[in-house]
Amino acid sequence: MIKIAFFDVDGTLLKMGHKELSERTLHALTSLRQNGVKLCMATGRGYLSAPRFPGIDFDALLTFNGSYVTVGDEIIFKCPLDRMDKLQILQNLKGMHRAVAISNEHFIITNGTDPDLEQYFRFGNEILKIDKQFDERVHEDIYQMMCACREEEYERILYGTHHTQITAWWDRAADIIPLECGKGNAVRAVLQHFGFTKEEAIAFGDGFNDIEMLEAVGTGVAMGNAKDEIKAHATCTCKSVEEDGVYDFCLEHGLITI
Repeated sequence: MIKIAFFDVDGTLLKMGHKELSERTLHALTSLRQNGVKLCMATGRGYLSAPRFPGIDFDALLTFNGSYVTVGDEIIFKCPLDRMDKLQILQNLKGMHRAVAISNEHFIITNGTDPDLEQYFRFGNEILKIDKQFDERVHEDIYQMMCACREEEYERILYGTHHTQITAWWDRAADIIPLECGKGNAVRAVLQHFGFTKEEAIAFGDGFNDIEMLEAVGTGVAMGNAKDEIKAHATCTCKSVEEDGVYDFCLEHGLITI
């Protein structure tokens, strides 16, 4: 029996670049809650930029790709980037002439911009904020760094680091997070908090950063708009976000009714 459901946001609950849930997706979430299923948002977005949907209260928020997890007002897991790794990455990106954004539960700022980084933030309906105090604020606890890049640049970005990894949901940008984080570990922390088993959990996702989440639950559902490499790690697939895949799957499998 499914007792808890985890949802990626962009490309899963929301069509890319959209702010509002479709009527059918909203119905699916509302019905799941009415049926006693706990709802969890698992997103690469930061705590400040995680969307809030009218009428839907998520039981847990897994933000920064799992680096910062809250249940209500309680922080059940947090893991900032390693200080030395953080400074090394800044140096690496400077040598690559790449701007970088940093984020925690209080701010999202950047030391510059470029077209891909701007587009990355537009997907989440955000505007880049260049902060003159970036060099000082980077010494605070940072849960995620974000930069525009291609996959072949990952090794160069992480050169000289030991506790950091890259996860991505778009092929023109990267999220940089602690090695021990990721959506999979965050899901396990939430399951432990609520006392649920893996088999009692379901997850929906479409990006490469969702793979470990899909594998951390008993039923991992890849969206129809996910790439084949992602679908290969899922238990099953559903229709695309454009076709209200979450709603269709939940209805077809008896998790909700019309």
